Amino acid sequence: MEGVMNSIKLTKSLEDYLEMVLILRKTLGKVRVKDLASALSVKMPSVAKAVNLLKQQKLVNQESYGDIELTTLGETTAKKILSRHLLLKNFLMNIGVTEEVANEEACLMEHILSPETLDCIETFNKKFEK
Repeated sequence: MEGVMNSIKLTKSLEDYLEMVLILRKTLGKVRVKDLASALSVKMPSVAKAVNLLKQQKLVNQESYGDIELTTLGETTAKKILSRHLLLKNFLMNIGVTEEVANEEACLMEHILSPETLDCIETFNKKFEK
């Protein structure tokens, strides 16, 4: 799975868009540009630009003015990003950070930590939660 992430070049911002498409699809059933703009507190033209970049990498599909849909590769990548976020959020909560702060800071951390560090955090979480 890590190989998939390494072969795709995404900015922090595009990772956030992809992750949010997955989350919104789970909660709303479909994802529209305005839903994504609202969830990420950005303007609709910013979403349109990001969606076009994700389409170029074959991570999402969208017909003109239609719903945004994850491709198989997009879903795999988005799940990996979300998994990383949840791992970090749980770690921060395990060490006493409030859920709200843990969620915000996991969003920042998920883009910069190495696979080695993430593996160590996963090991810590498993030991802590026993």
